[in-house]
Amino acid sequence: MIDVLKLNSISKIASVTLGANYNIVDNCADPLAVLVRSYDMHGWTVPDSLLCVARAGAGVNNIPYDEYAKRGIVVFNTPGANANAVKELIICALIASSRNFIAGSNWAQSLSGDDVKTKVEKGKGQFAGTEILGKTLGILGLGAIGRMVAVSANALGMKVIAYDPYISEETKALSFVTMVGSIYEVLVNCDFLTLHTPFNKATAGLINAAQIEKMKDGVIILNAARGELVVTADVKAAIASGKVRAYYTDFPDSDCLNSQGIIVTPHLGASSEEAEENCALMAASEIKLFLEEGTIKNSVNMPYIWVAKETLHRASVIYSGKLPFETTASVTNKDGISYAIIDSDDEIDVTALSKAPEVIKARLIY
Repeated sequence: MIDVLKLNSISKIASVTLGANYNIVDNCADPLAVLVRSYDMHGWTVPDSLLCVARAGAGVNNIPYDEYAKRGIVVFNTPGANANAVKELIICALIASSRNFIAGSNWAQSLSGDDVKTKVEKGKGQFAGTEILGKTLGILGLGAIGRMVAVSANALGMKVIAYDPYISEETKALSFVTMVGSIYEVLVNCDFLTLHTPFNKATAGLINAAQIEKMKDGVIILNAARGELVVTADVKAAIASGKVRAYYTDFPDSDCLNSQGIIVTPHLGASSEEAEENCALMAASEIKLFLEEGTIKNSVNMPYIWVAKETLHRASVIYSGKLPFETTASVTNKDGISYAIIDSDDEIDVTALSKAPEVIKARLIY
């Protein structure tokens, strides 16, 4: 029985996907794999037995994946599994913010007395909004979520302009999207801006006072990617001055709570039954493929590799440098750590493989 430690609650579909040979547990001293959602693994004590971590979601800021690579631990994520859920939340926020839906609802809920209908008719003018038809939506990042947002916005009659430094084949198929060569070109032309970029050192504070100054007056900013992409204090100042009409964030903190013009939700992006099942299914599949075949797919710290089963035995090796023995297939990640598969009809001596100074971790798969 293979123990898989879950650090957060995970859909039961993960157990179904893994099958009878796997045991998903809340506590375990020596798991081979970890399933995680939001648990912060920075500083978490890593057991020597650990071979892989699967994050049921796209972002991996809660996992020290670079450090894990150096220890021979493969980290997976689940790109696209929750894309539709996040897309729907953005479309909801897009309309809610443009039509002052939240503020208007809160005001209406505060009314009392026998003359509520009269008060509604007299006071509704303060919540007059703007329609999205014909407006320009700027998208920063056209990954799985950004592409789905673009498709839905186009279907709603919006113009779509976007910037992404990495143009995929799926992105090229979006003929209705005006692709531009810089973030600046998106900022100066959009009526609404939605963020779908990863959070890292380069994107921290991406939307700040200097960038906001380039935008149209009355722009609405939507953020269901990561809270740290936006400097909240700068957005609040821009709302106060009228430069920014509204800011939506799915990552509330003390700075943005109870602040006029800011709409918050409690990290609901992937919080749908369908998204949680999709993420759990994909994460469990990644673990199963890796442990049973050595296949690496959707890893954030190791390269993709798949080799057909054609021999009786297989081992895998994570290493740095150059191995002193032959491999069936080998690929190297951007930081110089390599992953190799070794196939043979003869038994493979993993102990001997592990003794090579270049080897970080070696294991017999079958």
